[in-house]
Amino acid sequence: MGPDFTGAGWAFPLGVSPQGGIALARREAELEQAMRLILATYPGERPMRPEFGCRLRDYVFRPSTVETAAELSHEVRHALLRWEPRVDIESVQVSPAPDEDCVLYIDIQYRPKDANDRRNLVFPFYTIPEDGSDY
Repeated sequence: MGPDFTGAGWAFPLGVSPQGGIALARREAELEQAMRLILATYPGERPMRPEFGCRLRDYVFRPSTVETAAELSHEVRHALLRWEPRVDIESVQVSPAPDEDCVLYIDIQYRPKDANDRRNLVFPFYTIPEDGSDY
């Protein structure tokens, strides 16, 4: 497996390259963008791939508790294992933000399958408190 294992794909969000073509993302940037896209897409949003995505939105109105963190961790791991075959997911840790009650940080430790290079991606997840105090 060489550098083309990860490959290149259209950058997300879609953009224009300096040469005037479609901007591409390569290697680690492409993997990170693909994983963010999986986490940000809710199943059913893509008509031709109705199961694609992650059910993170199901947790928006849940309290920031240990139980919610464990369920989020499981959901993220399941979605990434299913939809991103180019990486090995080593761990998914969910922890509350130290200064904000309504934010959980999803820390994904992963390794591209073509390299012995441990990486991590931190994805912030925002909840809505039951008392409506953030409105």
